[in-house]
Amino acid sequence: MFLDGINTQGARVLVVDDNAMNREIIADNLEQAGCDVVQAENGEDALRLARDQLFDLVLLDVMMPGLSGYQVCERLKSDERTSLLPVVMITALDKHEAKIEGIAAGADDFIHKPFDRQELLLRAKACIRLKRLTDELETAEAVLLSLSSAIEAKDAYTEGHAERVAHYAVQIGKQLDLPPEALRRLRLGGLLHDIGKIGVPEAVLNKPGALDDAEWQIMKKHPMMGYKICEPLRSLRDVLPMIRSHHERPNGTGYPDALAGENVPLEARIVGVADIYDALATTRSYKRAFSRDRCIEILREDAAAGRLDPNVVEAFLAYLAERDSRKTGTAD
Repeated sequence: MFLDGINTQGARVLVVDDNAMNREIIADNLEQAGCDVVQAENGEDALRLARDQLFDLVLLDVMMPGLSGYQVCERLKSDERTSLLPVVMITALDKHEAKIEGIAAGADDFIHKPFDRQELLLRAKACIRLKRLTDELETAEAVLLSLSSAIEAKDAYTEGHAERVAHYAVQIGKQLDLPPEALRRLRLGGLLHDIGKIGVPEAVLNKPGALDDAEWQIMKKHPMMGYKICEPLRSLRDVLPMIRSHHERPNGTGYPDALAGENVPLEARIVGVADIYDALATTRSYKRAFSRDRCIEILREDAAAGRLDPNVVEAFLAYLAERDSRKTGTAD
């Protein structure tokens, strides 16, 4: 069936209310619109169901014994597995403070009791549309991430490079006290930073010796190619600067835009350091892996020459020192 042009047939909705009659009324209305409804009578059951099953929407009563609707909503939104699941809070409270508390918990919308059937269905429709758009974006991201892995798989020397760069970038971000959202971006940026290499011929990617001038000009196109591949995805908008600018350098000698200083985005500078370290520390078709000490020496030299951000380099070296301390059991 359809709700104002949105096909709701098979849309899965979790209805959470300690009052069985309220649950049945809501479920009946949604089932008439073609939705598949699952019911929960308390917050604990709702959290378990939301983590174990896939839903398009949660309709959540505010006032419940045990965990309140606010607490359930906050936990759903803070869990990576359910953070993008739309939550509509159903409340008999008609106070501004109650709505503010719901917004703070991460609620996507509100319905006031006693609710109007048409309003219930229209708000459900809007959230189902949002969830399906989000799912499409997630699927597109997954395709790009798989594509990035496929590029690496062509070359045994670089397999795992993107995952390591992503890991290093996140660790640098933690050393710099960046917020969780920035760490999420850094992981995606690290995973996708070289996706533009899909447009670089294998003969250039895997050449055993140094690239000549013409080959180097081809290789230098990969950041812009990656940018253009990912640009149509709105969900990757905040990751694009890392893809495009991870080869930019603070002294202006990088590419593709010859940015300098603070014009090079911080997250791109972070991915750049992570990328260089992994390239130095691993064997490539054109070189053997450098020792850890030599890698650190080169990073310090590049920072002193303005080719890398000194603060980012020191943050990365602090991470390496902490990692080494944990391995030897000397960490505080």
